[in-house]
Order: sequence, then structure tokens, then C-alpha cells
Amino acid sequence: MVYNVEPTRLIEKTADELKKLIGAPSWSAFVRTGNHKQRPPVNPDWWYVRAAAVLRTIYLLGPIGVSKLRTKYGGKKNRGVRPEKFVKGSGNIIRKILQELEKAELVKQAQKGKHKGRIITPKGMSLLFTVTKKISGSKPKTQPKPVETKKEVLPADKKAVVKKPEAPTAIVEVKKATETKVSEPQTKPKEIKEVTVKKEEKKDETKQKSKQEKNKNTKTK
Repeated sequence: MVYNVEPTRLIEKTADELKKLIGAPSWSAFVRTGNHKQRPPVNPDWWYVRAAAVLRTIYLLGPIGVSKLRTKYGGKKNRGVRPEKFVKGSGNIIRKILQELEKAELVKQAQKGKHKGRIITPKGMSLLFTVTKKISGSKPKTQPKPVETKKEVLPADKKAVVKKPEAPTAIVEVKKATETKVSEPQTKPKEIKEVTVKKEEKKDETKQKSKQEKNKNTKTK
């Protein structure tokens, strides 16, 4: 149940419920949460938020002690020119919170094998489960369906006729030029034959004329 809810929302809602069960000390308004912090928290209800976060970690990792909780809520300390160094969180704050949670019967001390520390009680588990139910109940169970866009279907008469792309004029002209070039060699041999025949006929005529002239000359002699 707890894993299905966002941790930030769960901690905020449990902090509101813990205001009815536990109290914050007077020095919580101006105290720092650790040696790595330079100022106190801005949120006036930070004590209840930290208590809710501790209750959640005990539910998830219990049994757990103060030292591990200090390491979880620690941070890097700014040491000026020197490099930063990790420092644990305030132990006094965590001890006071655990004592308040024990008074409210939300947490108790226990030992499981080698591990010793605080574990959550059935009352604390019921508190977390009721908060998770409230958070999960506020969410919409069914998500809105996406709006489907209908495609317009054209009738058979108005369907677009796809025309084949016509060949460009330049390609057609090139094709014509190639056709004429191919057809030219077919006509050339005929013309050559006709020219040769005409030349032979002229030679025969000149020969006959020369023979006739010779015969005339011989007769006159």
C-alpha cells in the first residue's frame, strides 16, 4: 500500500495527522537540524514533517536505530576553502521524535536477530494505511480516454484519380533525336547505290560516244 503512493504526499498527509497525536518542543522554532545546516528550517511545521518521515522509514527499514537515522538525515558541511565533508544529522531531534512516537504508541523497541531498534506498531501501520487510502481515493480511478479523430471517407465518385506522371518534353525530344539518328544509316546505302549506278551509266554513254566518233573518222578517211 505504502509503495503505491508518492513519498512526498504520504509524508505531508501523515504530518497533518501527527499534529493531533504528538507535540513539538518550544526550541523547535529556532534550532538547526544538523551541524551541516547554517539556518533553521523555513517550514514552521517541519517537526511534524520530520516525524512523519521517520515513521515511514521505520515502517520500511525497521528495526532501525538512531545512528542510521542520523546518517539518513545528514548532509555535506561547507568548510570554506577545504573540501566538503559529510556530517550526520542532529541526534537530539531524532531521539525526541522517537520518544514522542513511542508515547503515541506508533513505535516500539524490538530486536530481530542481531538488529535492535524501533519498529512500527499496528496502530502506526493503520495510520499509514488510512492516509494511503485517502491519497489513492482522491486520484481518478479511470483516466479519460483519448478523443478519436474520424477520417473522412470520400464516396466512389469523388475519389481522387491518380494520374501517371507524363514524361517531360526534353526527354521526348531526345527520344525523337535518337530515332532519327538511328533511321539515317538505313537511307545512306540506297543513295550511294543510286549515285554509283548513275556514274556507270554516264561512263557507258561517254564510251559509246567516243566509239561513234572513231567510226565516223575512219569512214571519212
